[in-house]
Amino acid sequence: MSPELVSIVALVAIFIVTGVFSVNMGALAFAAAFLVGTLAGGMSSDDILAGFPGDIFMVLVGVTYLFAIARANGTIDWLVYQSVRMVSGRLPLIPWVMLAVSGLLTAIGAVPPAAVAIIAPVAMGLAVKHGISPLLMSLMVVHGTMVGGFSPISVFGVIVNGVVRGSDLDGSPLFLFFGSMVVNLVFAFVAFVVLGGLRLSPAADGVAEQERALGAAVAPVALDRDRILTLVGIGTMVVLTLFLELDIGLVAITVAVLLGLISPRAHKDAVAHVTWPTVLLICGVLTYVSVLQEIGTIDYVSQAVSSLGVPLLSALLLCYIGAVVSAFASSTGLLGALIPLAVPLMAAGQVEVASMVAALAIASTVVDISPFSTSGAIMLANSQEDDRDHVFRRLLVYGATMVVVTPLVVWGAMIVPGLG
Repeated sequence: MSPELVSIVALVAIFIVTGVFSVNMGALAFAAAFLVGTLAGGMSSDDILAGFPGDIFMVLVGVTYLFAIARANGTIDWLVYQSVRMVSGRLPLIPWVMLAVSGLLTAIGAVPPAAVAIIAPVAMGLAVKHGISPLLMSLMVVHGTMVGGFSPISVFGVIVNGVVRGSDLDGSPLFLFFGSMVVNLVFAFVAFVVLGGLRLSPAADGVAEQERALGAAVAPVALDRDRILTLVGIGTMVVLTLFLELDIGLVAITVAVLLGLISPRAHKDAVAHVTWPTVLLICGVLTYVSVLQEIGTIDYVSQAVSSLGVPLLSALLLCYIGAVVSAFASSTGLLGALIPLAVPLMAAGQVEVASMVAALAIASTVVDISPFSTSGAIMLANSQEDDRDHVFRRLLVYGATMVVVTPLVVWGAMIVPGLG
């Protein structure tokens, strides 16, 4: 068997083993990088480790460290509390507030599953208290993470844009960001209407009662010194990375360290709450992808897809591959592995770069509402126990619908016009 086929079999095995045994995909990918690179590719250990994504590692550690501090000192709780207060008893706005907060967190650097984990308990608690469909609330939270999920300083945005730059292609970070935002807002609006969001309006004489209920559902949180400094630190990070183009990972970890020095007792456990499993997952998968590139597997698969002879069909096939795999695995790990497969199509000018990248990224992440994906599983875990089976079935149906519909939608809206 050729080295290319061996590496493909190993990649498929990684996804299967991860799903069956719940082993961290990144750890498996590191092991596969070593075994495949050494035994099949004839690579040295130095060659394999040269593919370790040090810049992505710094982004993940720095940003999640900063958000661990923000969560520990109550800054995130303050943000949620203020957002809920803004609705003033208007129930139809609650799902949109949850979407907006989720989008804000991911847009400024939170890993989408981490943002879901932060918002899910509050969102599902409000759903139960006010008779909002748990499916609707789940969809709004997860779509919200994708509304902000591809901002230029988000984890997903950094990963995708980094892969594009590493392939010497001229992408468009803003097209990726706004494309994902629009698609997810459209899907969220459709879900809101279909699942009864418009029927949530309370009677006029019930507004005061709704306000009291909302206040009871979300504990009051006031600003103090640490929370103010955390907000200033996050704002500084955004300004320095967006306008001065400094590395977000280095800026985030510097801000986090300064906050830790100011209140060492309050933040002493923050490092333990860095999302190390996600760090391991992404770095492992990207290291394995570098091995695939080194031994020629990326070119091998890309040529096989391109050999279909119809660029449009090849692009659609890649979008469906991303959607199907992501519905059962981590979108975070998949993004780094999938986009290189489309490089020959983009490099040859057969499809427009920005459109192809955005379509692949969106198709691979909109399906995160699947109960088998991390974000969907978190929302399911926060639903009422006696309603969990019902929620699972509905999440499964919605996730399957997204797998079928989303690739076709983004292909038709982004890739087909790009060929014109």
